[in-house]
Amino acid sequence: MNDLKDRQAQLQQMVEDMLREAASQGASAAEAGVNFDIGLSVSVRLGEVETIEHTRDQGMGVSVYFGHRKGSASTSDFKPEAIRDTVRAACNIAKFTTKDPCSGLADASRMAGEQPDLDLYHPWEIEVDEAIAKGVECENAARELDPRITNSEGATLNSHSGLQVYGNSHGFVGGYPSSNHSLSCSVIGGKGDAMQRDYWYTSARSPEDMESAREVGRRAAERTLARLGSRQIETREAPVIFQAEMAVSLLRGLTRAISGSALYRRSSFLLDHLDQQIFPEFVRIRENPLLRKGPASAPFDSEGVATAPKDLVRDGILRSYLLSSYSARKLNMETTGNGGGVRNLSIDSGELDLAGLLKRMDCGLLVSELMGSGLNMVTGDYSRGAAGFWVENGEIQYPVEEITIAGNMKQMFAGLQAVATDVDRRGGIQTGSWLLGPMMIAGS
Repeated sequence: MNDLKDRQAQLQQMVEDMLREAASQGASAAEAGVNFDIGLSVSVRLGEVETIEHTRDQGMGVSVYFGHRKGSASTSDFKPEAIRDTVRAACNIAKFTTKDPCSGLADASRMAGEQPDLDLYHPWEIEVDEAIAKGVECENAARELDPRITNSEGATLNSHSGLQVYGNSHGFVGGYPSSNHSLSCSVIGGKGDAMQRDYWYTSARSPEDMESAREVGRRAAERTLARLGSRQIETREAPVIFQAEMAVSLLRGLTRAISGSALYRRSSFLLDHLDQQIFPEFVRIRENPLLRKGPASAPFDSEGVATAPKDLVRDGILRSYLLSSYSARKLNMETTGNGGGVRNLSIDSGELDLAGLLKRMDCGLLVSELMGSGLNMVTGDYSRGAAGFWVENGEIQYPVEEITIAGNMKQMFAGLQAVATDVDRRGGIQTGSWLLGPMMIAGS
């Protein structure tokens, strides 16, 4: 712990040195960030080691302002002379940039004061031999589950720890350590041309919170086996359930549509929808950047602005955009503390689990895989390749593939019927499965 504190003190000193250097070179304001990261990645396939990577990365960047002119530069060299050269480069760039009245630091009054410990740092002192053993155990659990699992794309274990510090000429300097660890496995099943693949992974701040290696392998194999015998279906219109891992993409579409950059460029299908109904009344979507051990938690955003929990959607009504200080000025609004993006977004679940959601749908499509990127951000038109399962009488009948689902995201949001309790908690956007009204399903 003392080594961590010493390292953080060193990075804070670098940030302060950069800010002082910027002031000495005539900048009216400046902001700087420094990061230091270490990691281990081990991949195995068919019981043999494929790759072992030790990573050790560092970098620092600075943005300087001469009035409303901005220049930025970065380096991975931590020597004192590199700090001076990097700041000088940023100052030289600023001299040639166009004035932008919206550029500049976030308001001083919005800087984070107290910085709570969010329990984000749980380093994993795992040796290479142990990492290899976990990867092999994971893959073996998948390969040994059923003789129809005929091949493997391997298992990969990643362990990462880092420290980041940010400061600006308002006098704000803050930093915190964090960690993230994951284990994934992908296998192939079937015979001849009738092959299918699928995967599973676990991810957490602390290794103690991850699923076991055997559980990850077992789930990867079960998901692959469930897809064997996939077929096409005829083109039709039917209700659709987006399985939890796929429903994440729908919430990601929402965040893109209400982000400041899309709004001030007038390239969002939710332009001018603040305080309007966009979901049914039962829907509540919120952000909690202060969630302890949260996968995207942070006490302040990328501009030093204090983060705080808030509702983005309440009673189905859009209550907040996602704004940095720059996008807020472009829109004549206030920053929402979302410089750098959204942190720990979730939607409230209902009372049904996935099985209950299937019964409520009765007949329709359960989507378990999406392909391509088919969202028009201006119109909301949505079209993506998909695979999943056809459902009748509330029960899965058979797997389907080579289909396309299409609709309009505004109508999909408005047509949300229920959110299940099977919440996928592995990432910064967390949701259960969504039951939507009828969508066009293009097949054979």
